[in-house]
Amino acid sequence: MPSYRITLIIGSLRPGVTPDSVLPGMASAAAELTTVEASDLAVVAGSARATVRFTADDPAMALRVGRHVVDATRARAEPLSWQVTERVASRWYPVR
Repeated sequence: MPSYRITLIIGSLRPGVTPDSVLPGMASAAAELTTVEASDLAVVAGSARATVRFTADDPAMALRVGRHVVDATRARAEPLSWQVTERVASRWYPVR
């Protein structure tokens, strides 16, 4: 089954939300629809970048998972930007 990932740049946290709850919330949202393979948080150019890797049958399903994760994240934090990518061989390509 193909591997995809949603990468989300996180802005402001909602009042009362702790930073360590955002990534597990994203992974849980993805797990509602598919199998989660991994998750990671990094700081790139001063911005928090959260990534959840998951499986999906096709690009349409991957986008559905990505939108679901973004919608769920809005309850905890402001999503500044996001992108779903597909792994082909050893590279990641944007899903459109």
